[in-house]
Amino acid sequence: MPFDEHTYEYVEHGGTAVSSQSLGVPEHRVVKTLVMQDEHGKPLIVLMHGDRKVSTKSLARQVDRKRIEPCAPEVAQRHTGYQVGGTSPFGLRKPMPIFIERTVLDLDHVYINGGRRGVLVAISPSVLATTLGAVQVNCALES
Repeated sequence: MPFDEHTYEYVEHGGTAVSSQSLGVPEHRVVKTLVMQDEHGKPLIVLMHGDRKVSTKSLARQVDRKRIEPCAPEVAQRHTGYQVGGTSPFGLRKPMPIFIERTVLDLDHVYINGGRRGVLVAISPSVLATTLGAVQVNCALES
């Protein structure tokens, strides 16, 4: 799987705005790995543009759930094995469904967390989606 690693100075609660500025790339190309849960507390991952939010109502409708909401940071860490701010969709502690915003696949490459704070990897979104078995959804909202 071809990728390039990029490091930056992690800033607590800085999010994709800090990483995109540090690397000199558009925030739209930085993909967030968001840990969410359904109405039964079952976890799932959503891969979303850094400059967009997830419409949880739209996502729930598309994936046949009653409700979806973000996990609390400590719950997200327990599900993934990653510290919040360093969550990667690769090497999760336990298998969970992964969904990718459809428009992410329109880009030639994206930057996604490499598994620890301050590390992003540049990768083709099609390779990302195929490797993870991610299901396409359309749930992006303007931030």
